[in-house]
Amino acid sequence: MVRPNKSIRLSGHTRDQLAFRGATEQEVVEAIQTEPWRQAESERVECRKDLAFNAIWNRKHYATKCVRPIFVEEPDEIVVVTIYVYYF
Repeated sequence: MVRPNKSIRLSGHTRDQLAFRGATEQEVVEAIQTEPWRQAESERVECRKDLAFNAIWNRKHYATKCVRPIFVEEPDEIVVVTIYVYYF
């Protein structure tokens, strides 16, 4: 899990993708701080957090939204390089 003294920074690409994919910065930070981490490709790390959604996304109703940040743990911070969001 994230160390209390490490800040979480979203890359420009990640910020651009938030609205496009339907996530918020708060959801990304919460996922990183509360969910188990696992290795991803290219020495990156990922986690997943399922959130109650119960709303419409792209003209279809979904009960759940899954936020999946991909990030790198640097010595002084965590840098989120991209975000994936799934609806089901």
